[in-house]
Amino acid sequence: MSVESKRLKMSNSTLSIGTHNGTFHCDEVLACFMLKQLAQYEGAPIVRTRDEAQLSQCDIVVDVGGVYDAATKRFDHHQRSFNLTMKDIRPEKRFSMKLSSAGLVYVHYGEQVLSEITKHPVDSLLVQTLYDKVYEQFIQEVDAIDNGIAPYDGDPRYAITTNLSHRVSYLNPPWTQPVENTDELFHEAMQVVGGEFVDRVSYYANVWWKARSHVKEAVTARHEVDASGAIVRLPMGGIPWKEHLFSVETEVGLHAAILYVLYSDTNGTWRVQCVPIWPDSFESRLALPEPWRGLRNEQLDEITGTPGGVFVHASGFIGGHRDYDGALAMARKSIELQRV
Repeated sequence: MSVESKRLKMSNSTLSIGTHNGTFHCDEVLACFMLKQLAQYEGAPIVRTRDEAQLSQCDIVVDVGGVYDAATKRFDHHQRSFNLTMKDIRPEKRFSMKLSSAGLVYVHYGEQVLSEITKHPVDSLLVQTLYDKVYEQFIQEVDAIDNGIAPYDGDPRYAITTNLSHRVSYLNPPWTQPVENTDELFHEAMQVVGGEFVDRVSYYANVWWKARSHVKEAVTARHEVDASGAIVRLPMGGIPWKEHLFSVETEVGLHAAILYVLYSDTNGTWRVQCVPIWPDSFESRLALPEPWRGLRNEQLDEITGTPGGVFVHASGFIGGHRDYDGALAMARKSIELQRV
């Protein structure tokens, strides 16, 4: 902690964070954790109550009180009139999910929180990029679940009961036990939520973000791999390339131009992976040919005409070859057979 941060912590030691008592949920647990990453609130006690007189003495209040007013640091979302999204508060952003207390705190303090965790300036490209990434991939889910917004239309095929919001709910005392003071359990939940939040931010900053330069270089050199420009080669396996590929395509003015990504795996063989229609989709822009799917080794070689094939997945989204030239030949052959 810097000297300035220590000074702020000492000078603001009388500040407190207010939230409701009783059963706790992921959104206010996360909101409190994020606030306590900031120098001014690091040493602030959390006052859990619904008593308006006590809440009025708190410097900042989240998820209780029936008021959203950033100027007075009141961040509740339960009032009937509240239906705000990040885009409503920050029109330059694209997110349209109704906010919970976690989302409200993130909208107003998220960049500062990310700066504290990553040790990069608030206005750095890293923090500005992570601000959107962390909301989309972490905070937004908490907002949606707390507001009762399903991720699907119609009946789900299966139940998801292991997400962060569910895990926090299981930390509340069960109905079979007498309800005691839940403050200790609330702080336990903060450790669970906070650990996962920091781990995710650290991954995005130290792993995901660093992959971008490799993807951009691969896209720039795509015509050196194949004249079509539809195949790129990454320098190694394990690089999280999908989102960066879409971003770089947009940046350089390409429209769904890249179809296959080649990279080596841990066994020294090569993969040819299809680019999906969007980063999280199971549908590919151009899947490997249907007759290849589910085949391995000699059976695959016989139909592709490229000796050294390892496999093609049954869905056609990925295949393998013993060497780079063979993987490239598979990608080229796939384009030749399927492109009109």
